[in-house]
Amino acid sequence: MEKSNNINRRKFLEYFGCSCCGLIVGSCATVPITERKQLTIYPENMINRQAAQAYEKFKKKSKLIDSGKKLDEIIYVGEKIQKAVSAFFSQKNKIDPTKNFDWEYILVDNKKVKNAWCMPGGKIAVFTGILDVAKDNDGLATIMGHEIAHAVAKHSIERMSQAMTLNLGTQVADLFLGGAINRTRNTVGRSTGLDIFQLGIMNPFGRKQETEADYLGLIFDSLAGFNIKKSVGLWERMRDANKGKEPPQFLSTHPSSTTRIENLQSWVNKIILEYPPIT
Repeated sequence: MEKSNNINRRKFLEYFGCSCCGLIVGSCATVPITERKQLTIYPENMINRQAAQAYEKFKKKSKLIDSGKKLDEIIYVGEKIQKAVSAFFSQKNKIDPTKNFDWEYILVDNKKVKNAWCMPGGKIAVFTGILDVAKDNDGLATIMGHEIAHAVAKHSIERMSQAMTLNLGTQVADLFLGGAINRTRNTVGRSTGLDIFQLGIMNPFGRKQETEADYLGLIFDSLAGFNIKKSVGLWERMRDANKGKEPPQFLSTHPSSTTRIENLQSWVNKIILEYPPIT
């Protein structure tokens, strides 16, 4: 009986391995500009449709500012970036990664939240709490360029795809190892309150995406004609606004403000030369 189980287990692992390899090889994509290979199992049109539905629900539950100078500035900055992105890829004779986007911008009246985000498909929200940190349109462009970069690079699709393959792979490996992985994960979790998978895999992956969005965001802002040298000042203000609230970098899905500032300082001059304002 034991021998039969071992044979069945081996066959299952062989079949699963073959099917996973086919799935992963057939679902690889490339991030525009950085050319980093990424796993994208989920179809973009499905994710964009789900994001649009979630965006509508969010709008109904939120207090929105429907008119005024601040909203006009957000739309102005966002549209400059979106047009520069499309024009850049058109000039390079490459597929525009935003061709299926249905852009939309909202301003959420919440001074306590210093945040902005862009859902897949170009659905953007900016909270009033971050406007004082942004200070001007160049600062706002740094924030919005970063969020738009997440959508352009399909980071949400990539995170979902990685999470699915990680969970499947872990379950199969745990079957082969008799539950050792799950026992270790639970033991460490109970004794430290930390998830070793989150710390060792998902957090570093999240920081990689955030750094990539910082880099692409600067490029998009430069193409749109904004002063990207001011991005350093923006992140200095973000660091001061979050003083004492940032977790250690290894516990976070985001790079520390200090790391971001150092990265921006090293990128700015090169990006200005390589990606001048597009006409």
